Amino acid sequence: MKIQVKVIPKSSCNKVEKIPARQCQALAGGDEVHYKVKVTAVPEKGKANLQVIKLLSEYFKISKSKIEIIRGQTIPDKFIEIIGL
Repeated sequence: MKIQVKVIPKSSCNKVEKIPARQCQALAGGDEVHYKVKVTAVPEKGKANLQVIKLLSEYFKISKSKIEIIRGQTIPDKFIEIIGL
């Protein structure tokens, strides 16, 4: 499964939110599902990316090794592939 994620670094809490379909029209990009992920980590040296992967693994109840950022390692808008869902 592929998902599109908008990452909000330096947030006050760690949270994964699914974006309703009506709000995704501006983000149209095929059949990807859209999420907003808030992380407390700073976007330096991959810290926020690691926290995003950890939060998504907890949200989907799968191993971190089954989650890969396929595009957007250095920007807030990321495309992520989840293997096994």
